[in-house]
Amino acid sequence: MDLGITDRVALITGGDSGIGLATARQLLDEGVRVVLTDQKEDALAAAVEELAAGSDRLLPVAADLTDPAAVAALFTRARETFGAPDILVHSAGITGAQGLFHDLTDDDWAHTLDVDLLAAVRVVRAALPGMRESGWGRIVLLASEDGVQPYVDELPYCAAKAAILSLTKGLSKSYAGDGVLVNAVSPAFIETPMTDAMMDARAEERGTDRDEAIASFLDEERPFMELKRRGRPEEVAAVIAFLVSERASFVNGSNYRVDSGSVATI
Repeated sequence: MDLGITDRVALITGGDSGIGLATARQLLDEGVRVVLTDQKEDALAAAVEELAAGSDRLLPVAADLTDPAAVAALFTRARETFGAPDILVHSAGITGAQGLFHDLTDDDWAHTLDVDLLAAVRVVRAALPGMRESGWGRIVLLASEDGVQPYVDELPYCAAKAAILSLTKGLSKSYAGDGVLVNAVSPAFIETPMTDAMMDARAEERGTDRDEAIASFLDEERPFMELKRRGRPEEVAAVIAFLVSERASFVNGSNYRVDSGSVATI
């Protein structure tokens, strides 16, 4: 299927691994020019080597999205190299502080919200002027099943992802008239470095291996994931690629779940 986005410019955050990396691969295959960003230069370099070493359609830029000056510099670099981004995929995020509510401090909450919510605010704010000026834009914000189905041991993350869903809906109402369509994608338990770390910690705690940790987690913590496995990053990236394309020209303000049925309600 021709997605109609050849030569568009996409900026992908959290791009050195997982869903961001898989999305970059799919968009490059569609002829999109991609600005890939994450915090660590060495991880970005490895991602570029894996995706398309030497490609003139791929620009890695290390940036700390909790720093407004770094976000501004990121977009300046993108504009100078490829032009203003037409597409923004915001997949950067952290699990953040974990534990029961009464054990979490203000600092725990502030750090998680800074990375998982305010970073999205910053990159969208930087992307909007160019999109509104051109009259065409696609924004996809990565939320989570946790945004509508919170888990008691990671409430800061859940609250941030619920806020991402609300932000998505509000933005979709604000800027559709300018040609900018905004949607969210909510994955559940995808095979990424984040869930690898979660499962390794679970395995160590239980004296088992990662495979057993995954199996027990699915049985005990995610019983509605009917496929009984972690999702693959490319399965999420396929939905994102559709949403940023011309084929999704009537999709706005939606939340697409890629979760194997994990959210128990319709």
